[in-house]
Amino acid sequence: MLVKYLIVFLVSMVPLIELRGAIPYAVLFGLPLVPSYIIAIVGNMLPVPFIFFFARKVLEWGKDVKWSLFANFCKWCINKGEKGKEKLLAKSANGIYVALFLFVGIPLPGTGAWTGTLAASFLDLDFKKSVISVVCGVILAGIIMGLVSGGVLSIFR
Repeated sequence: MLVKYLIVFLVSMVPLIELRGAIPYAVLFGLPLVPSYIIAIVGNMLPVPFIFFFARKVLEWGKDVKWSLFANFCKWCINKGEKGKEKLLAKSANGIYVALFLFVGIPLPGTGAWTGTLAASFLDLDFKKSVISVVCGVILAGIIMGLVSGGVLSIFR
């Protein structure tokens, strides 16, 4: 059983899969939902500070490397982020953290803690407020995934 919990923890750390894949895994293999949920949240949040503080620095470094494909990708990401930053902050100055919470909390592909934290880093948002928004979003996504997984996957057991 410890191995299954470890898998839940590790799956929740994988970009794009995150908690959205870890919770259904736990339900499908009969793990108790509450401990699995807590383990998945911890695993999903573990990379967040690293993403917030280092992702932009990696992209800034990457735009000057000699590998043209990687450099072009990094430049594209930075330019895309800068363009969107001005429009987004102008439209939702006070509601940006609520928007971040909802973005992370609605369990759709590509809308998890990794992407939300990367966006917060690009937008130069406050770290503490961003982390609180992302944690709350992950909790909401976990509740939604637990309810959906419990109902849908329980028929396959």
